[in-house]
Amino acid sequence: MALVVLLLVGLLLTGGAYALFTQTSSAKAETASSSDIEEGQKLFVANCATCHGLSGEGSKAGPGLIGVGAAAVDFQVGTGRMPLQANGPQARAKEPQFNDEQTAQLAAYVASLGPGPAIPEEENLDASKGDPAAGGSLFRTNCAMCHNVVGAGGALTRGKYAPNLEDVSNKHIYEAMQTGPQNMPIFNDANLTPDDKRDVIAYVNEVTETPSPGGFKLGSLGPVAEGLFIWFFGLSAVIGLTVWLSSRSK
Repeated sequence: MALVVLLLVGLLLTGGAYALFTQTSSAKAETASSSDIEEGQKLFVANCATCHGLSGEGSKAGPGLIGVGAAAVDFQVGTGRMPLQANGPQARAKEPQFNDEQTAQLAAYVASLGPGPAIPEEENLDASKGDPAAGGSLFRTNCAMCHNVVGAGGALTRGKYAPNLEDVSNKHIYEAMQTGPQNMPIFNDANLTPDDKRDVIAYVNEVTETPSPGGFKLGSLGPVAEGLFIWFFGLSAVIGLTVWLSSRSK
């Protein structure tokens, strides 16, 4: 009898703890009001449903959005990539069509369709708390092969490209790492922790905002471009000088 009572008490305690943690988790996930979600749904139906489906299920014209999270919407809409201006190898950044409030409402609606990466907190975006040296090591390992070692961008295959990071906000850099837009891989918290992402942001800010210590940086395209510049103009100068000296001797 005592054993049965102990089992019942254990089940009650386990159920209570489960309910407590479930409610706590749900409370943290519930960051948007119902009115924001409702307004976001209206915007979605009017501007996005043609390609992504009335409920974000996707269609032949666009991928499904269930589970992409608020961060993906905030990045794509906040940088003007969505709604798509024209079909092409990849969506180009342009002037955003929606203001900050409308973007947040769209993000809230899509986030309500299924769990996904949330919009990062301000603490994770404060580059002053990051380590540019550590971020540089991470950037050169994971990002430089596409974005260039100083974030100047570069060409990829079939008309695609890695964009220049000079004018990209800290929030959008973080969200890009979280969600992997276009050809970019996803760097979730298991790959790069929030502190790692903040270090990467600190490094990008450092190299894009600091003037080139060597003078004219030639688009930051690296030693190949610099060598070509020296070879072309240096050789032209040598040839010109040779011709000039030859004409004087005659």
